[in-house]
Amino acid sequence: MKKTILIILASICLLSLNASEQDSTKIKRGFNIGALPAITYDSDLGFQYGGLLDIYHYGDGSRFPQYNHKLYLEASAYTKGSSIFRIAYDSDDLVRNLRVTAEANYVVEQTFRFNGFNGYQSKVNYNWTDSDHKDYKSRVFYNFDRRFFRSNIFIQGKLSNKLKWLAGIGFYNIRCKEPDINRLNKGQDNKDKLPSNNDMPGLYKRYIDWGIISDNDKDGGNHTLINTGIVYDTRDKKANPSEGIWTEAILSYAPNFLSDKESGYTKAVLVFRHYINIIKNRTNFAYRIKYQGTIGGKVPFYMQNEMIKSFHDSWSANGLGGTKTIRGITRSRIVADGFIIANLELRNRLFDFRMIKQNFYLGLVLFSDFGIVTDPIDIDTKLLNNTLESEYSDYFSGDVHAVHSSVGLGLKIAMNENFILSADYGIALDKRDGKSGFYIGLNYLF
Repeated sequence: MKKTILIILASICLLSLNASEQDSTKIKRGFNIGALPAITYDSDLGFQYGGLLDIYHYGDGSRFPQYNHKLYLEASAYTKGSSIFRIAYDSDDLVRNLRVTAEANYVVEQTFRFNGFNGYQSKVNYNWTDSDHKDYKSRVFYNFDRRFFRSNIFIQGKLSNKLKWLAGIGFYNIRCKEPDINRLNKGQDNKDKLPSNNDMPGLYKRYIDWGIISDNDKDGGNHTLINTGIVYDTRDKKANPSEGIWTEAILSYAPNFLSDKESGYTKAVLVFRHYINIIKNRTNFAYRIKYQGTIGGKVPFYMQNEMIKSFHDSWSANGLGGTKTIRGITRSRIVADGFIIANLELRNRLFDFRMIKQNFYLGLVLFSDFGIVTDPIDIDTKLLNNTLESEYSDYFSGDVHAVHSSVGLGLKIAMNENFILSADYGIALDKRDGKSGFYIGLNYLF
């Protein structure tokens, strides 16, 4: 069983620098910087070290808590080779009458989670990754090695006071292979060493051998996505709105002539967010409903994880399951051609306080998350049943459209309304989705 030990709860250490001339007021001017170190340990990845910066520029403070510019920087690495590098920018002040968002990410994940396709249609046997269990196969049975690069730029312009047009372009380079067992075994005791890929091929290799993942797609590829859409926004603020609606509709087209694959594809995305004020400045209810589906072409398996949105607030591209989608269930538990996700949050602003000349508040969130497959990836289950025979029931079931769900609790510490440290703990409501998940990061979920 993979052991992840949090060596230092780095996220309780908020470091801030402020270039404001009048700290005695609650209005922020100039620059405000939030910083977090990242120090963890994972038995398969090693020690993580690095940190992040969230930099805001408020100008003369006349629009506070709205910022003029936001720059996010993250860099961290693990001693056995995995790493994360991210830069993101957001501003409605850079170009007159336009909002510009841009990002670039490079992520090396030696053990990227792969559970198969279509949610519960793919069985996950958690005993197979538990080294203490009699049915143990390998801690990385449900993993492969993924190198992920993504860059995006989006521009929004006004059609009316609340309605905006959206256009963007993104480039993806993704490389996939079996886990590097020799590297993962470095420094491990003999009893903790992983079996070789030849002795115990993981699910990724088995999907290739069974023909579910094609030889053309198994190693990854390059894609350029052209995005267009509309955004409707009546929120009273960005970071944690008290009231308002935010909705967007996006078409994302990946033409074959801008990729290294023979065919392209098109996806459609519809998102609706609603924020309802219950107790002024203290309690609000927020919910998000999102549909994402393939409306043309064939999507390579390694692009099905990508969550399409007009602004990527994280490097993570998980499919459904984990920190940004369904908290508490196994990462990438739902990978499909089409899905619906729903998130419900009751948000409470417990109390405000001043510290190190900054404005803080402590928040508490009760949440429930849901996801369902609407359009499964095509798998020839009849052929597989004949091929695998008695093993078929170890990997597949017919339960495609069942709901995946979780409940949980979140704690938020916000500095100057926008830099928000988040700790969420979610519990899966079905054991087929795992047990629970604990996540430390930035910002509210939506």
